[in-house]
Amino acid sequence: MSDRTIHKTPSLRLGIPGFVYADLFSPHGLCRLHNHWLSRLAQSDPALKTRYDRYRQGESLSELAQSTLLIDLAGTVSQVIEELFPDIADARRAQQHKTQHDLLLFRFKEEVVKRRASKRVVPPEQTEAAIAAGEALFARHGLSSHLSERQVAELGLALLSAETEAKKAASSPTDEALRTATEALEQLLDWLVAKRKALLAAGFLSWRLPHPLDYQQLVPLRRSNPSLPEEIAGEPHHQRARDGFALTDLRKSPVEILAEVDYCLYCHERGKDSCSKGFRDKTGGYKANPLGAPLTGCPLDEKISEAHTLRRRGDSLGALALVTLDNPMCAGTGHRICNDCMKSCIFQKQEPVNIPEIETSVLTDVLALPWGVEIYGLLQRWNPLNRHRPYPLPYTGKNVLLVGLGPAGYTLCHYLTREGLGVIAIDGLKLEPLPLALTGDLCQGIAPEPIYDFERLKAPLDERVLTGFGGVSEYGITVRWDKNFLQLLYLQLSRQPLLRMFGGVRFGGTLTLEDAWQLGFHHVAIATGAGKPTLVDMEGSLGRGIRQASDFLMGLQLTGAFKRDSLANLQVRLPALVIGGGLTAIDTATELLAYYIVQVEKTLERWEALCAESPQAEQTLWTRFDREERQILEEQLAHGRQVRAERQAAAAQDRAPFFTPLIDQWGGVTLVYRKSLIDSPAYRLNHEEVTKSLEEGIRYVENMSPKAALADEFGALRAVQFERQRQTGDKYAGTGELVELPAKTLCIAAGTSPNTMYEKEHPGTALLGKGGYFSPHRADLAADGTLTLVPDPSGFFTSYQQEGQVVSYYGDNHPRYAGSVVRAMASAKHGYSQVTALFAAAQVKAQAELDSHPTPSPAQRAADAAWLTLRQKMQHELCAEVISVTRLTPTIVDVKVRAPLAARKFLPGQFYRLQNLESRAEVVAGTRLTLEGLALTGASADPVTGELSLIVLEMGGSSSLCSRLRPGEPVMVMGPTGAPTEIPHGETVCLVGGGLGNAVLFSIAKALKASGCRVLYFAGYRKPDDVFYRDAIESSTDQVVWCCDVPPGPDSILHTRRDGDPLFVGNIVAALTAYAQGALGTPRFDLRAVSRFIVIGSDKMMAAVAQARHAQLQPYLNPRAAAIGSINSPMQCMMKEICAQCLQKHRDPVTGKETVVYTCCNQDQALDHVVWPHLAARLRQNSTQEKLTALWIAHLQQLSPAPTG
Repeated sequence: MSDRTIHKTPSLRLGIPGFVYADLFSPHGLCRLHNHWLSRLAQSDPALKTRYDRYRQGESLSELAQSTLLIDLAGTVSQVIEELFPDIADARRAQQHKTQHDLLLFRFKEEVVKRRASKRVVPPEQTEAAIAAGEALFARHGLSSHLSERQVAELGLALLSAETEAKKAASSPTDEALRTATEALEQLLDWLVAKRKALLAAGFLSWRLPHPLDYQQLVPLRRSNPSLPEEIAGEPHHQRARDGFALTDLRKSPVEILAEVDYCLYCHERGKDSCSKGFRDKTGGYKANPLGAPLTGCPLDEKISEAHTLRRRGDSLGALALVTLDNPMCAGTGHRICNDCMKSCIFQKQEPVNIPEIETSVLTDVLALPWGVEIYGLLQRWNPLNRHRPYPLPYTGKNVLLVGLGPAGYTLCHYLTREGLGVIAIDGLKLEPLPLALTGDLCQGIAPEPIYDFERLKAPLDERVLTGFGGVSEYGITVRWDKNFLQLLYLQLSRQPLLRMFGGVRFGGTLTLEDAWQLGFHHVAIATGAGKPTLVDMEGSLGRGIRQASDFLMGLQLTGAFKRDSLANLQVRLPALVIGGGLTAIDTATELLAYYIVQVEKTLERWEALCAESPQAEQTLWTRFDREERQILEEQLAHGRQVRAERQAAAAQDRAPFFTPLIDQWGGVTLVYRKSLIDSPAYRLNHEEVTKSLEEGIRYVENMSPKAALADEFGALRAVQFERQRQTGDKYAGTGELVELPAKTLCIAAGTSPNTMYEKEHPGTALLGKGGYFSPHRADLAADGTLTLVPDPSGFFTSYQQEGQVVSYYGDNHPRYAGSVVRAMASAKHGYSQVTALFAAAQVKAQAELDSHPTPSPAQRAADAAWLTLRQKMQHELCAEVISVTRLTPTIVDVKVRAPLAARKFLPGQFYRLQNLESRAEVVAGTRLTLEGLALTGASADPVTGELSLIVLEMGGSSSLCSRLRPGEPVMVMGPTGAPTEIPHGETVCLVGGGLGNAVLFSIAKALKASGCRVLYFAGYRKPDDVFYRDAIESSTDQVVWCCDVPPGPDSILHTRRDGDPLFVGNIVAALTAYAQGALGTPRFDLRAVSRFIVIGSDKMMAAVAQARHAQLQPYLNPRAAAIGSINSPMQCMMKEICAQCLQKHRDPVTGKETVVYTCCNQDQALDHVVWPHLAARLRQNSTQEKLTALWIAHLQQLSPAPTG
């Protein structure tokens, strides 16, 4: 959300005397609102008030009785909300009137179409006559032949009523009046049958009858490639034109939603609401559908049928009250997010009710009202239908550190704060702040600006600021879902006084459990989501052009590569393959297809602008690219011109551009699965998404197991080799027949494992169980306060316990709730009470505060002040801002930031991820100058002042923008991350640094000296003026050998100034050799005495040193000396084993066995194990785009030079 989206709105006028807007966020104010509702209820319906009181007191009700009570109560909630927000009255009446008006269509559908017309047949030869007779009937009733569906429905019901009345009055079956009435009705019925196809094409809902379900053919498929019978494509007439990253699914119209509501059988009335509760078998377990998918119903136990009842009455407020009872974060579920409910609909042999669409429409109906955003937020905080907690408790004095702000985390934020717990929530992703005017800061008396119109908060999905909030909901879910709903959730939580969210904080790095207890937290909740991607066992699986799906989706949707104003580099080529069978694979395929068009258009636009700079510009530009890069660039420019031509043709023909033929011409995007499509998780659980992807032009190839990635002459991907699989019963086995599919891009979506990185970094913290999940425990609290953890599969606690402190976990970290957004949210709903039970005594006091004081008591104000103090302390500790930006050399700048906790946690060898805020970034020539995440070394850290020095080598791209950062500018500094360099005691160590690698070695050298080591340092530079922080180098070493590719001039600072520090002109390897041979004077160190080499620089320099150790340097070295290099492989998330961009291949020099490591976890790697050609290839993954982006940034810098001073 950007400041441009804030508009002046009408003043909020509350209709209940004595209430002001801030009361709607205060526990005391909401308690008074609840009492007002109780008073109104007692006056209007004393019997209902009595039923409610018994319900609150825990009276046991039958399921039907409880449903009936909730429906009755929901109507009274609607009334009080309308009383509170009188501006909604007219809009609400209009919604109710339209609902009742539209219901006539469905009465007509049921009574006339389904019962009468659907059973009639009009022979083809009589079709014209039936149509003519129908038109004559219309004319007799004063209607034209071009009727709306409503006109047909009104006439049909009138004719049906006339026939019914004639039957009552008729004295015999041959009665003339009856004959006339029946004849007229039959003329309409025959017209309906004869015109059925035309009426369906015109959008008549009356003829949209549910079709039977054939579970073997849920998706329309076409096999049209005889040479590859496993290939499946969509029907051409079903294909949709997609253009970019605007919302791809606009959802059903209001009348279509009402059709779904009318189709519902309201099964709660018969205790058959399987959509909510699942289909149970005789043993109490869940039944499965014919595809083997368990029919568990809504994971959140939502009152679906009951909400539909109210929606059918036109009471969207009451329906939303029922939805938010069990799903207060319903903005994050619904259409194109979850379908567990729909899969468990009572209709198992025909089309189910589209429950997710209805749920989303209930929310959007309310959001469409004046002050709809405020009403939804109010129902999250106050809901009388919740007999446990109808309004929130005030602050109890208990604090929770919550780790992760994905679906489980943000849902847990809601529940814990309602229970009076202060929550500090952290996430490793960058969080963009929302405007203070919209969020307010109620802890400091700043009320948010009330929002009149939800539309003013929304932004086009291809332009919105990427806030980073929502975890997988932000980066993993595509624009099939309206992410403005995610923005809505972020806003509502940002207004919560007992919650403060911080981005760019890595649990286990910036903050540990021990830190949490010391800072004053009473509990830690882990909701970090999915972790390490599953790697495919395939030869060449880490070659250039191959990515994990999580890497692609993060690069696309977190760095914003899909946005036309973005500088993010994400290079993909066609043809492209995606390996996988789940929803992530489908999302990767559809977004890759859409992104390719954006990529080539952006490339063409920027290239043409660069070429226009001068007559010689184009010729000069081509010299920047090597042969492979030129081929890629030429390919993208040609494709960009074809896209432009299609846009021009579409504009001339007044149609939307259609890119699928071009995509197919270039090789297309194909999803490959090792089993049959029908056995894939996507088909079994989300077949609707398979259908949608086919409509967008995705192809599928089934029964193929990957064997090898094949490289072209440049070492980049050209094809993937698969083995055909054959199914025998339920088993699949290879046939030995190999199939080669062309591919220049391959994304792998083979699943993930739980994120238990904290246990890996801090071994012994918690037990891991089956599947690598934390072992679940429950917490038993004795009367004396003693806490005991007991293994229990339904528990939410890890095995960690220290001095009464325990840790809970949720979402994809929990074996019972992993796998989907809605299940992650359900884990928070089902698990939060196990945490709050630990603080029951404090909650009793908090409730007594509300019962005794209409406004906060002095004791409560003191508690609230303590919470504010903690919040401000965390703000100081976790937020980073720029102190200064100093240019050290023509290509190196030192960015000093204040980030107290991140600075205190730094250990030599670790690094940080630096980002600026998109919402604050400059825009130059239509390009937003937002940094990609930069991995920067911590050159120095002051734990006292909290200052951190980050060294940036300007290599083009985002690194060249760091000099534009300004003092006082807020930034995200995530870390420290990576593994600290091992610092031995009393050894002789040789440091070898090249270029920016010297910045990493500053702190390492200092730590080595402090540990009693002797330090020999080879400091290499390309040019003399590249030298920086010379004093720091000399103060932390015993001897420095200064190396430079270019001879220094007479005034150069590189001339030696300390006795015994020689200067060598040439490369590092030559310098090492010359030193060992005594060519630089008598060596102060015997290299045979060196027990450890630490080498940091470019991949080429480190590879050269690694090779030289076994060649020209071998006679001079101790063969048992360790040799470590800090590997600078590509990185994106830097949160350890999440995106997998940093995967690096190792090969054991003795056995030849190959393994892979995550460099963001283990950047210090044995030189002899690193496969250097692989690293060089990985570093070129985006090289064409990176060079073009560097040229584009240089162009922008000329247009708008960085401010000085």
